[in-house]
Amino acid sequence: MVSGTGAQHGPTARDGARRLVILGASGSVGTSTAEIVAGADGAFDVVAVAGGRDPVALAKVARALGARFAALADPAGYAELKSALSGTAIEAAAGADAVVEAALHPADIVMGAIAGTAGVAPTFAALSAGRTVALANKECLVCAGPAFMREAAAAGTRLLPVDSEHNAIFQAMGDADLSEIEEMTLTASGGPFRTWTREAIAKATPEQALAHPNWSMGPKITVDSAGLMNKGLEVIEAHYLFGIEAARLAVVVHAQSVVHGLVAFKDGSVTAGLAAPDMKVPIAHCLSYPKRIETAARRLDLAAVGQLTFERPDLDKFPALRLALDALRTGCGLPTVLNAANEVAVEAFLSRLVSFPEIAGLVEAACNAALADGTAREPDTVADALALDRAVRERTRAALPRAKVAAAVH
Repeated sequence: MVSGTGAQHGPTARDGARRLVILGASGSVGTSTAEIVAGADGAFDVVAVAGGRDPVALAKVARALGARFAALADPAGYAELKSALSGTAIEAAAGADAVVEAALHPADIVMGAIAGTAGVAPTFAALSAGRTVALANKECLVCAGPAFMREAAAAGTRLLPVDSEHNAIFQAMGDADLSEIEEMTLTASGGPFRTWTREAIAKATPEQALAHPNWSMGPKITVDSAGLMNKGLEVIEAHYLFGIEAARLAVVVHAQSVVHGLVAFKDGSVTAGLAAPDMKVPIAHCLSYPKRIETAARRLDLAAVGQLTFERPDLDKFPALRLALDALRTGCGLPTVLNAANEVAVEAFLSRLVSFPEIAGLVEAACNAALADGTAREPDTVADALALDRAVRERTRAALPRAKVAAAVH
């Protein structure tokens, strides 16, 4: 870790405000979190923020929120971060250890919004320290779900779901016992390719995949949404988060993104979580839970929406969802394998090294290979999960040149 002062940390909340750490402060969820905090009239005291590679953006957030500590994951950005924070009392630090240090600041709640597997270690550190974690990083549970849930139980704390679908289910189920629930349903917008043919999808460009009709998100999650992989990862996350078996989890395509999740009870009744497609709604719910705060989030006007439609997902046209569902049912660490291969494949697609359909192809090949040679094993710890993640990434990256050649030939 590169650090400026080595100061000791033990902040007390300002005027009784809820102390908050924001991991992933300069990303899309972090930005929305900052907007809620800024409009909450002193209800939150941001003690630390962490970001990835953009020191200027992180410094801007830290200044705006009055944070005491700012950590950048990329050590190369330390000097620029420190310079951008000059004239303030905000301590600057950089490197993976610095991000963990940010996560460990005394706080009432930690927003875990670092994208991808990079968010696993710092989020787990916060959980282990007994912090309540508002979880916006689905990879934590997809990659190391059993370890996270065991740690939450051991630390006597909880994970609050920030993903709109899981948050809707969390609200819809209320205080019902899991035995009373027949099925949980996560909705999917269908992404930009919902009405496209398989032939058209095969020629899709990164720009087209990033043109989501309803949500403004980071590039990785947007590409995942275009292929319905994101919904598959969310099903895996729901399995661990709510402790519900795969057979009681379902997905339905809902183009309007108004109904985010549904809970069907064994008496035949169904409750649903509805809201405008605005991430400020679930973020605010988690930040203030169990109370509620007023926000500037878009309000839902059903009359203006006019029509709500639902359809079953096409697993032939969107095989990534099928792969995720199969990985959950198979177990043996396959969700970890699936997630690692997918991150590499999406990065390759955005770099124009592979076609859109080859994302699912690379993921399927990685899962098959891991099962065939015994690489796939249920990780007992976060360290085991991250080791498996690294091995699968290396294997998937090694396959990229062959995938590129295959694409050129066909």
